Amino acid sequence: MRGGRRLPLAAALVFLAGCGDKNAAAPPPVRPVLSLVVAPTLGRTVSFAGSIEPRYSAVLGFRVLGRMIARDANVGDVVSKGALLAALDPASLEFAVRSALAAVANAQAQLANASATEARQRTLLEQNNTAQAQFDTARLGRETAEAAVTQAQASLNKAQEQLGYAQLQADFDGVITAVDAEVGQVVSPGQKVMTLARPDVREAIVDVPDDLATSLADGARFEVASELDPSIKTTGRVREIAPQADAATRTRRLRIALENPPQTFRLGAIVTATLESGATPHIELPASAILDADGKTSVWIVDPVANTVSLHALTIAARSGGSVQVAEGLAQGSRVVTAGVHSLTSGQLVRVLDGDPR
Repeated sequence: MRGGRRLPLAAALVFLAGCGDKNAAAPPPVRPVLSLVVAPTLGRTVSFAGSIEPRYSAVLGFRVLGRMIARDANVGDVVSKGALLAALDPASLEFAVRSALAAVANAQAQLANASATEARQRTLLEQNNTAQAQFDTARLGRETAEAAVTQAQASLNKAQEQLGYAQLQADFDGVITAVDAEVGQVVSPGQKVMTLARPDVREAIVDVPDDLATSLADGARFEVASELDPSIKTTGRVREIAPQADAATRTRRLRIALENPPQTFRLGAIVTATLESGATPHIELPASAILDADGKTSVWIVDPVANTVSLHALTIAARSGGSVQVAEGLAQGSRVVTAGVHSLTSGQLVRVLDGDPR
């Protein structure tokens, strides 16, 4: 009886041991992953339409209030330094000059009278026929008259200067690129009347996407060609990048300094600016493949034999939108996981999905 009871118990223990071995031998689940094979990317060419504009231009306006009675320049006119461009009605300014002239004459007459009075008082004082106080009063009157003459002369100079402001003249040799006031219009001081530009220093103006402008290096080189005749072209370097993107278009304006621009590149001409982006082969990865953790930048590499993943550190050269450019740390032909990089572990079994680049 005792032996018969022990046999079922032993059989049960053997059965349970067999089940434990099966559970321990069960392989871990294989995770499917998205991936791609690393290959150098050749340079891509991007082009943008733009226009030729002057680097130096000035907005011209009158310094005094008045009604414009003449405009001798139109858009496109080439003018020389000092040329008369427009004029205001000088009547009120001429009245101010005549009034200032009269004030100067009156002050000079007062000075002559005060000087004569001082001379008489000095003679009387020398003869002891007047008091010192009376002589001091006469001298003070002469000094006051001299100050009045100086003040009147300054007012006259100011009135004459303002009379000169009734004429608008060119500050330098250039071409008129805009006109904003017409004859008969009353203009206020500083109001824009016309724009004068220097045609000798020209540059190309283009608008580029914000992410491209961010990745551009200082002095990036563009090839600038005429829109009408692409065979007419020159080169240029980025001189200025707008610090902020346009709120509506999300583009930033570039100013490209041209090197020996052709004569056909006149102000306002339409051009095409072409940038050779990445002229040398380089490696690009989607931003989703990058794992930034513990101060390191890494990617998961798939072992094609063991079908496992391992973490490899690398150096990023540039980040632009949804992609990154690798500087070093990644070999050509490596298979990189491109999604779910935060949930993988080193040595984990994976399965490359069908349709992934090979």
